[in-house]
Amino acid sequence: MVLGADPAAATFHRVVSPLLEDYCYDCHGDGAAKGKVAFDELTDADLTSRPDLWFTALKNLRANIMPPASEPQPTAAETDQIARWIKYQALGLDPAAPDPGRVTIRRLNRVEYGLTVRSLLGVDFPSEAEFPPDDTGHGFDNIGDVLSLSPLLLEKYLQAAETVVTSVVPQSARITPVVTLRGNDFETQTSDPDPMGARAGRPLDFTAPAALRAVFTAPRDGAYQLVFNLTIRGPFNFDPARCQLTIAVDGQTPVSEALGWHDHQDLRFVSDRQWTVGAHTLRIGVVPLPPAAKPPVAAGPDFEEKQRLELQIASVQVTGPFGAAAQVLPANYRRFFPRGEPPAASAARDAYAREILGDFSARAFRRPVAETTVTHLVRLARTIETAPGGTFELGIARAMMAVLASPRFLFRLERTEPADDGARYPRIDDYSLATRLSYFLWSSMPDARLFALARQGQLRQNLGAEVDRMLRDPQAAAFVHNFTGQWLEARDVESVPINARAILGLVGPPKRTDPRVDFDSDIRHAMRGETEAVFGYIIRQDRSVLELVDSNYTFLNAKLAATYGIPGVKGEHLQLVSLPPDSPRGGVLTEGTVLAVTSNPTRTSPVKRGQFILENILGTPTPPPPPNIPPLEAAASAFPGRQPTLREMLAVHRASPLCSSCHARMDSLGLAFENFNPLGNWRERDAGQPIDAAGQLITGERFANVRELKHIITHERREDFYRCLTEKVLTYALGRGLEYYDVETVDRIVADLERNGGRFSALLQGVVASAAFQRQRPPARSDFVAAFNPAPAAAMP
Repeated sequence: MVLGADPAAATFHRVVSPLLEDYCYDCHGDGAAKGKVAFDELTDADLTSRPDLWFTALKNLRANIMPPASEPQPTAAETDQIARWIKYQALGLDPAAPDPGRVTIRRLNRVEYGLTVRSLLGVDFPSEAEFPPDDTGHGFDNIGDVLSLSPLLLEKYLQAAETVVTSVVPQSARITPVVTLRGNDFETQTSDPDPMGARAGRPLDFTAPAALRAVFTAPRDGAYQLVFNLTIRGPFNFDPARCQLTIAVDGQTPVSEALGWHDHQDLRFVSDRQWTVGAHTLRIGVVPLPPAAKPPVAAGPDFEEKQRLELQIASVQVTGPFGAAAQVLPANYRRFFPRGEPPAASAARDAYAREILGDFSARAFRRPVAETTVTHLVRLARTIETAPGGTFELGIARAMMAVLASPRFLFRLERTEPADDGARYPRIDDYSLATRLSYFLWSSMPDARLFALARQGQLRQNLGAEVDRMLRDPQAAAFVHNFTGQWLEARDVESVPINARAILGLVGPPKRTDPRVDFDSDIRHAMRGETEAVFGYIIRQDRSVLELVDSNYTFLNAKLAATYGIPGVKGEHLQLVSLPPDSPRGGVLTEGTVLAVTSNPTRTSPVKRGQFILENILGTPTPPPPPNIPPLEAAASAFPGRQPTLREMLAVHRASPLCSSCHARMDSLGLAFENFNPLGNWRERDAGQPIDAAGQLITGERFANVRELKHIITHERREDFYRCLTEKVLTYALGRGLEYYDVETVDRIVADLERNGGRFSALLQGVVASAAFQRQRPPARSDFVAAFNPAPAAAMP
């Protein structure tokens, strides 16, 4: 290596190189170049121009992956010396001005779109069903680099804008009154002491006489129209049950019809009435008719209970009285037109439209809007209003559609603080900060409080209080739901293929009394709920994040507790349950969610479980496997005449030089959880042999079972978990993958966690206060921004 005058090179030769010679040259020097790295062959230029090399070296050094556990280890002080040189000289990080990273323009993902529309317009739009799945990057689906905009998605956005606005924004000022009665508005009329009609939805059983009754009060004399929307429910189309349906209005019977199976088709009956002011009685009744055939014998004793047909009231819509004198404002008119109907004068109408559209577009674009933009929207609204069939309200609605289809709504375009533009890394302005904060914690747009603080320039001064307020808001459930759904793969538990009977080795007809086999949607939903409840509890109570790995409690309902074999839990709702001192449970790794998503359909997968821990808990994932690796089951041929345990097959698989390096890191971790089958049940044996859960981390720590492994992670490897969780939360918050220049930010947050006992608030406040969250590199005016904001910056809406 050639000596140089560069300060980084001088410090390297004086301080770092001797340490590398002592601890690293067995693999990376003196002719050895494991991983194609030889420290004694680096030039001075390599010391500051290879951030990828030094970033990897720093991660491996801190995780004690290098040097190997069997080799002499550097002291804490020596490790710190190497780490400081890498950070501040090799990587060139400036602790006084941390690099916030590159600007990433982020499209709203489909979850964010749906929640934003709800906040903006008060309508639940099924964005996850209507839009194609978002691509993921770095484990999350809110990463700017992968949130592309295809022609198909653009078309979907245009359709969604029309659907959303049309469903909630009135198209005219006056409409004929419409009242909708639901099933629960009807009272049961039957002699049955436990009528079917007492249940939610008011179903009427085809096999028992019953009737439902409701009273509608007509506000005035006039013509009315009644539309009865009914539906027949029953899981099989061979049910022979029949009944006579009667619909009576004030004792008259406009509908009398025999019903049978209708193949899930909705039924619609219309009746026009001339009513006087006052009460009018609606009655819907059924009387059983002789069945066409007997229930199939194969259906079993449960046939009547589970396969019966039921008539349900979807709605009864009463429209009227008809006539101009009876017309009223639509129910939600004042929400969108706060000062009521528009004035008659053209100029006053334009002023009213400007007021409505200016406020709406500012909230939709998440910042004040230029007057020119509002003027364009008002002109669009006026054009629609003055066209044949147009109304003031229809014009406003069409202008709102244009707003929802705008890139300024669909993308999060950020700006810097004008007063800070001369800084090396300027702060983003308060509106951009409010948007970052709200989409981080709520997956939705800022609320009125955040907008007000941004408008006053007071958001940064109140940031800590605002974070606390936002976490107490019900919208914070989105952070729990979306972050755990991806970090812990909890969203997959409701669809991951699991064959309960094969896992338990059961043959013959299933026994309904065995809770282990009942791995249905209720169990899957409860498992995901358990994971979210534990995470949410730690956030709300500001507990240590180490309890995500090991704790003496969890959240269960009766069904999930039965699956786990935990007695004394009753009810359908998840509840805080204390675990006994010797329980192997506690922490997300022993929850059914993680155990199921890291398994194969018919057996556990120690490899998946081990890799999951390396990736999501310790932050040291292995690289993807090479191609053409034989399946693990192929190792069973080494045990003729008997079924081997997974531990035995993995030992054979690991003996291959191609597999040994990665499996040495994964297998022990995954095998520690072998007592848990894919259903979350505890077991003592595998393939007829006692399960051995003992193992050793690649860093040298030994454990006898899962409890000892969790203790190691929360004590000896505590900093690894802090760092991994910090990186995951920061990635989710920033919408980009972390790079070498984020090391300083992560280190500061990890240090805060250490000082504060791992409290979640230290993590969250550290992320929000970081330069990466609050600042950005001076952005060049990208082609994207220029295309959608051609006006000068001062006039950009």
